[in-house]
Amino acid sequence: MSGRLDEHVAIITGATSGIGLSTAELFIEQGAKVLLAARREDKGRELAERLGDNAHFIRTDVTSESDIEAMVATAVERWGRIDSLFNNASSGSPGTPIDEMPFETFQTAMDLQVGSVLLGIKHVVPYMKQQGGGSIINNASIAGVGVGYGSMLYSAGKAAVIHMTRCLAIDLGEFSIRLNCISPGGVMTPIFLGPAQANMTNEETEAAVQRLSAVYDEHIPLRRAGTPDDIGHTAVFLASNESRHISGENIIVDAGTSLGRNKQYQAQWAQWRVDAMFNKDA
Repeated sequence: MSGRLDEHVAIITGATSGIGLSTAELFIEQGAKVLLAARREDKGRELAERLGDNAHFIRTDVTSESDIEAMVATAVERWGRIDSLFNNASSGSPGTPIDEMPFETFQTAMDLQVGSVLLGIKHVVPYMKQQGGGSIINNASIAGVGVGYGSMLYSAGKAAVIHMTRCLAIDLGEFSIRLNCISPGGVMTPIFLGPAQANMTNEETEAAVQRLSAVYDEHIPLRRAGTPDDIGHTAVFLASNESRHISGENIIVDAGTSLGRNKQYQAQWAQWRVDAMFNKDA
């Protein structure tokens, strides 16, 4: 189904790697014009050139309101409207013990995880109101709906994104503005490596991601680790008219990971319970 996003104008943050990059490629394939927003200028300009005339890059720090304002204004100046915004830019947050955590660490994490989403929504909504509607897609995580999928800071931030999406879906529905979340599970991108990635070469990063993917292939219900395209295809659906009657939803894309443990773990858990109840040495 080509052309699902013909004449569509989209903004994608965090567009130069991982989920953002794959989503940008898929949007372009489906006919959209895409504003690529990210911090890495060299990668962004290279990507825009590769994707062609329907792509344009603007350097954007999503924690800066002036950068977000300029990002939105650039899309409107270039193409006259904004049909969708994919608030994708994010990063892992440190798992510092709460009694050792500087408050500034919390503030930095919330600025990126939650504040960037709020700013993106704030600045596209006036244009979407004027043009009669639009689709806002926020990238959350299964860490926002369950415990044990990320650090406390990351989980709290993603939970806030999900709830903010639901609240604003009600507030903005009368303007035909739809807001939805995507909550990925184990999508194999370098973000999963956390701060350790900063000291890795590209080859080391790729090898580590492949090792991690093999673990997910073995232990999640569908036995296949996620890829950025899995999230990108969901974003295409939420941006398109095919989802025109969907708002306020959090679509979980995780191969069943958040449903619970697989049979192997269930059996192990059952044995552990037996040992704990009847074996005093357990």
